[in-house]
Amino acid sequence: MKKHNFSAGPCILPQEVLQKASEAIINFNNDDLSLIEISHRSKSFVAVIEKARALALELLGLENKGYKALFLQGGASMEFLMVAYNLLHKKAAYLNTGTWSDKAIKEAKAFGELIEVASSKDKGYSYIPKGYSIPEDVDYFHYTSNNTVAGTQLKEIPETNVPLVCDMSSDIFSRQLDFEKFDLIYAGAQKNMGPAGTTLVVIKEDILGKVERHIPSMLNYQVHIDKDSMFNTPSVFAVYVSMLTLEWLKDLGGIAFIEKVNNKKAALLYDEIDRNPLFKGIVAKEDRSTMNATFTLVDEAHKATFDKLWQEAGINGLHGHRSVGGYRASMYNALPLYSVQALVDVMQEFEKRLS
Repeated sequence: MKKHNFSAGPCILPQEVLQKASEAIINFNNDDLSLIEISHRSKSFVAVIEKARALALELLGLENKGYKALFLQGGASMEFLMVAYNLLHKKAAYLNTGTWSDKAIKEAKAFGELIEVASSKDKGYSYIPKGYSIPEDVDYFHYTSNNTVAGTQLKEIPETNVPLVCDMSSDIFSRQLDFEKFDLIYAGAQKNMGPAGTTLVVIKEDILGKVERHIPSMLNYQVHIDKDSMFNTPSVFAVYVSMLTLEWLKDLGGIAFIEKVNNKKAALLYDEIDRNPLFKGIVAKEDRSTMNATFTLVDEAHKATFDKLWQEAGINGLHGHRSVGGYRASMYNALPLYSVQALVDVMQEFEKRLS
């Protein structure tokens, strides 16, 4: 039996997606050629990337609304740079809620004035700042919707009249939002969409063209839009698997359906964390992530016992990030409810053994 995969990324993928992807590696479209050896400009692959881009817009409800979907390379880390390169003319505002937003801020500082409107760094990013104000004279406001390392998530879209940019790497397609409020969304595929190697960027085209600096072609969003994500050779396999995953999600019922499933998974695990006297959550309850649940043992002396139990139960990827410690259960779209139940069963068995 396949293990219960709580890895934070690269993430669990739907079994049917893995099956189709593995078949395509050997024989794609019954052409007696492998997906990863055909030309990226062949009709077969152009159809793949066009469908992937169309599905992304369709699932987000952004079709025919002035948005373009791109599949680029370099991960969210490259987007930290590209966002500022393309959008930061004089001044930008950032919310600092975790490791990745902190890195985004460091990259953007090279291009203009940076205003950090609020930060939760003082308490190890264990909460989402509240009550901050966003300046009206900035080129854009940037935030990270879900913080994979610490396990926090913004539940509401910040209210602002300035262009809104969001790193949704670890919760894209997981919950319903008014995506029209965003001018640019980016997400590394490996957290909730596909394998590592490609990054989805959804951008409102009229936000571009406002900076005066020269932008290198490879870092210029407009170049990638004009070339339909084919300015250079794309990550063929990663784009294909992302397309399959988006098809899978659409067939299930889209974001509206998967949000209900994700809420059930998160409630099941967080209820056990709060009920079981041997565990405690790491972050503020009102800011808990639906995707990444972080928790720790009340008594670390029992760590070896608990670790042995969950490993014997076929659970993978439960260790917390090295900067946080404890445990992190990543419950992305493709993780089935029964995997969360398996973890809860282990936690309850652990309680019985120590009682």
